[in-house]
Amino acid sequence: MIRYPDRALKTIGVTAPSSGVSEELHHLLEGAITQMQQQGFIVKTTPNAWSQKEGKSSPAAVRAKELISIWRDSTVDAIIPPWGGELLFEVLEHLDFQKFTPKWLLGYSDVSLLSLAITLNTGIATAHGTNMVDLRGSETDPTTARWVNVLSSTKGAAIKQVSSDYYQKHWSHDKASAGVFNLTDPTVWKTASGHAEQVDGRLLGGCIDVIRHLIGTPYGDVETFRKKFIPDEPIVWFLENCEMNTPDLKRSLLQMKYAGWFNNCSGIVFGRSEANDAVQGYTAEMVYQELAEQLKIPVVYDADIGHQPPQVTLVNGAHAVIRVEDGKGRVVQQFR
Repeated sequence: MIRYPDRALKTIGVTAPSSGVSEELHHLLEGAITQMQQQGFIVKTTPNAWSQKEGKSSPAAVRAKELISIWRDSTVDAIIPPWGGELLFEVLEHLDFQKFTPKWLLGYSDVSLLSLAITLNTGIATAHGTNMVDLRGSETDPTTARWVNVLSSTKGAAIKQVSSDYYQKHWSHDKASAGVFNLTDPTVWKTASGHAEQVDGRLLGGCIDVIRHLIGTPYGDVETFRKKFIPDEPIVWFLENCEMNTPDLKRSLLQMKYAGWFNNCSGIVFGRSEANDAVQGYTAEMVYQELAEQLKIPVVYDADIGHQPPQVTLVNGAHAVIRVEDGKGRVVQQFR
């Protein structure tokens, strides 16, 4: 049985299990904290949220200690790291997952490695969506804003989300926006089949660049998770590609397949990606088509997930029904 946090959303903890914020960028985190406070939230930070050196916020043992400290803080209702990074994988060996209690963790990119590992090893629901720094705007688009509704929900809840109207194709930090993102291009959710599709099952996923490294480790035992927490229920994988070209994406998907991660999989949803560089004419769309044919499941792509915001907030472990039709997506998650 999946365990969901059961508490009001009042205090947000900010710690950096991957990258922290270097001094010259402190204004970004300060702006996000100010916006949270103006919305009525209390914000607590750990020291490494404000530091960055040698590709990480602090040494792995320190990052684990600060994560555990803020997780055990009974006044903190949710943890939202500043952003992702590169080396969260180092932290896992310093964590005792069995001592984790239900509490929301929200983030994407490298943070999704931690989120998936926590859910797989504990059955605690975790959330994939916006990070803290991207909440610094004086305005928030309606897609991103739903993180509050999701993290304010408890067991038994049903949360409906819809695809965005527009998305940000490229990060343009020199173009100021009240909502942080520059949403310029029409959002179109697509399917490998080319027609309307619906998938339902238990959600699992994250940034494929990093979660693939859980395969073959004690932290990525999908089969045991399945038997212990969601027996006989299918999985809907949600995945997004940050930096890989198409052959690397295909290799990673095949590794997941060979490791049994796609056993009893009812569908896969891919986020938009600025990566997915074609190699000798081999495109991401070809990868999706091959995957749909090989696994005989629906494959959705260009969804609101990942590094081309905005993002819907998806919960690892939740039951979801995802419907795609005429370029629009609808996600209904049930906390059961």
